[in-house]
Amino acid sequence: MRSVRSALTALTTLAALAACGAPDPGVEEGAKAPTGLAGGTPLYLVDGDRLTLQVRETGRLGTVSDAVSLLLTGPGTSGLETAIGPAPVTRTEVTVTSDVITLRLPLATSEVDPLGVDQIVCTAVAAHTQAGGSPETRVRLLFTDVASEDGPARLCPL
Repeated sequence: MRSVRSALTALTTLAALAACGAPDPGVEEGAKAPTGLAGGTPLYLVDGDRLTLQVRETGRLGTVSDAVSLLLTGPGTSGLETAIGPAPVTRTEVTVTSDVITLRLPLATSEVDPLGVDQIVCTAVAAHTQAGGSPETRVRLLFTDVASEDGPARLCPL
């Protein structure tokens, strides 16, 4: 019993001596921890006659629906252009299967130039890829003036 009491006294004394005079390390400050793959949503806009990637700073990783809806709001103050007509409604219905993203757009085919089709397809694929999907995923666009849902599924040409 005496050896146990002696051992406890020695440990208590050792702990007190080790703590005496030791400065408090405080809280270390450093860079902010990463919160995801990107703090923005990828959009493809038009620069002259070609597509260019622009990341809109949204502070979070966007979905395909978010990205296409943001694309339909226009190029904003980016200095770039769009080949998509003005869309008073930007909500887009998105269905994703293992190999095809289907987008039901609030646009008629006459409101989108061929380069605009590529804008939408590449934006959808970029958002899908950013969230962990395959860059080889195809995109099928459904317009308000086309009844068929069996149209071709496209790859981003970039």
